[in-house]
Amino acid sequence: MLLPGGFTFSLHKYLSAPAPNTAAASPTADPTPEPKEPSTGENERQDSPIDADGYGDWNFRLGSVTFKAKKVGGWTYGSCAPVDRHGVLARNKCERAVQLAYAAYRGHLTAVQVIMSFPTVKAAKATAMRLTSSSGAVKWRRDKMLDTYVYARQRVTSTKRYVILTIVAADRTAQAKATRFQHYLHTDRSNSFLFRDSIASD
Repeated sequence: MLLPGGFTFSLHKYLSAPAPNTAAASPTADPTPEPKEPSTGENERQDSPIDADGYGDWNFRLGSVTFKAKKVGGWTYGSCAPVDRHGVLARNKCERAVQLAYAAYRGHLTAVQVIMSFPTVKAAKATAMRLTSSSGAVKWRRDKMLDTYVYARQRVTSTKRYVILTIVAADRTAQAKATRFQHYLHTDRSNSFLFRDSIASD
C-alpha cells in the first residue's frame, strides 16, 4: 500500500537536475524556479476557479527533455472537505480542490496531484508548511496508484494562493525515471499558477 500523502537560476538550469532531498514519507518543498508559460495544456481560463476538466494529458518539453503522461482521472470539489483528513485545510480556509490522476511508461508509473486554492497567499504558504509535517492530512485517490511499487514519493509547495501536492509511485521498470518525472511534473504544474489571477497577499 502506498504511503499516505501528504529566481536565481534559469528555468532550464533548475529543471535539468532532479530535485534534492525528496522524501518517501513526507512532502518536500523546493525553491520556485524562474517562471515560464505553462506547458501543461490547460484549457481553463487563468482567472477561473480550478477545475479538473481544464487539465488534459501532460505533455512537457524543455529543450531535449520530454515527458508524457496520460490523464486517467479528474475530480473537482466545490470545497476542500472531501480531501481534508485532519482539518488542516479547513483551519486555513481552503476554498476548492481538484485531483488529477496520471499514468506513464505503459502504466509502470502513476501519479496523483491534489491542487487546492486558498483566499490568500499567506494561507496557502501556511498550509504548505503544515503539510510538510503532516503527510496524512490530505486524502488522495489511492485507487489510481500502483499497488506494488519500489518508488513512492510526495512533494508539496505553494504558488500564489494555491497548494500543489504531487504523489508518484513507480515499479522497478520505471524506477530510474521516477525522480526526474516527479520533479518536472510538480514544478511545471506549480509554475502554471504564477500566471493565474490577481490575488490578495495577506
